Amino acid sequence: MTDLYDEPPADDYDQTPELDLPRNLDAEQAVMGGMLLAPIGVNDAERIIGQLPAFYWPKHETIYRAILELNGAPGVRPDPITVSDHLKRSGDLEKVGGATYLHHCVQMIPTAANTEWYAEIVVRLYRLRRIMQINTEATAAARMAEAEPEVILDKALADLQALLVEATGGQIEESLSVADNWASFVDELNEGVDKDAMDSPWKDLNEVVQFKPKELTVVGAATGGGKSLLGMNMAAHVAMRRGKPVLFASMEMTRKELIARLTAAEAGVKLDHLVRRRLTDDDWARIAKVSDRIQNADNFILDDSAALTVPKIRARVRWMVSQGQRPGLVVVDYMQLITPESTKGGDANRAQEVAKISRGLKLIADEFAVPVIALAQFNRGSVGRKPLVTDFKDSSQIEQDASVILLLHRELAADGSDTGPTAGKVDLIVGKNRNGGQGREITLNFQGEFGRLRSIAPPSWSPTSSLGGAA
Repeated sequence: MTDLYDEPPADDYDQTPELDLPRNLDAEQAVMGGMLLAPIGVNDAERIIGQLPAFYWPKHETIYRAILELNGAPGVRPDPITVSDHLKRSGDLEKVGGATYLHHCVQMIPTAANTEWYAEIVVRLYRLRRIMQINTEATAAARMAEAEPEVILDKALADLQALLVEATGGQIEESLSVADNWASFVDELNEGVDKDAMDSPWKDLNEVVQFKPKELTVVGAATGGGKSLLGMNMAAHVAMRRGKPVLFASMEMTRKELIARLTAAEAGVKLDHLVRRRLTDDDWARIAKVSDRIQNADNFILDDSAALTVPKIRARVRWMVSQGQRPGLVVVDYMQLITPESTKGGDANRAQEVAKISRGLKLIADEFAVPVIALAQFNRGSVGRKPLVTDFKDSSQIEQDASVILLLHRELAADGSDTGPTAGKVDLIVGKNRNGGQGREITLNFQGEFGRLRSIAPPSWSPTSSLGGAA
């Protein structure tokens, strides 16, 4: 068999030789020959190659597709004569070297039983070329400097991951028909639970909203309204009580601040004591009770990287998937603080930037089949009244991309203090709910000093493992 870097046939078409790309002329010709010899050759080649653009020479790709088309036709078996006629009618016969070339391919293989072996060679070399192509594209993009490094890396990683999934057989054809999905749907109805959806720590909210894969939930609040508390409480619930990996990406707080809030909520220790490092004996006793739980939360990822962008968040999710920790939830705190990707010409206004960020988070939810909760800031027009879904700062696109919108409202005194008849309370308004009722208002206890929101209704989980431990 010839060298893996052999020269292309002299009569090939639409192909400029690239002498540094791995390829094998004899193996490709042998695949064609095996497919033309017997049906077993067609079946073996199609099983290994499928729809991959695996052939280096375009003429072989043309012949391969023609054989597959004939193989599906009733009463016709692909052989040099029938395939020649098919290629002649499509105008491709002379381009592939005529009927003589088809007979030459048949002579390259003694038996169709070897077709599978040659097809595996063809696919292996295709994947090597694909790796080189991905590297070349990334290098060219970096040289042109028209995109941020994170964007270039994200695309390269996505392409390589797709190639890896394909090579390891991890890409399973999705069952799309109603018939294929009906039985599992009925099973879920009988169980009374959607196994793919995440619940929250708040019983009243669970009666209205579920956090489902591929959906973007946006939580809006004014400054100090409790959106970060809700985000961290929700993330802790999924990671530490549901045992699902969670990514919490924060543009507002450092990792130490996030851990302090987590510890305050779990142990029932005042956040101020943790921040100032002035713990009482009672504080230490409470922390000791939850220490093992927090110490073993290796599935709870806190990302406080500087200048977080949507591609950086996507890359972090992809990294978690590669580590066998596909997220059960992604929380982003908060949306308008995400660094926008550089726009060509620099002419994008703020509304366009935030719209692009919102759309990017929605695409992450869809790409990785994960619920994404994005925290967002209200504009100043929402002060002094109950918020609306149109109150998000900078862009109306947020309202359109979200499947669920939760609005937090605290009635504060004129001086900003939490006093009066509603002191210590926050209203959680279901402003949008694509898969359920909306307009529901749920009142929660606002325990800012402990870094948590608590249900007024009894919790939906066992009291022995309730959020915040012993209060």
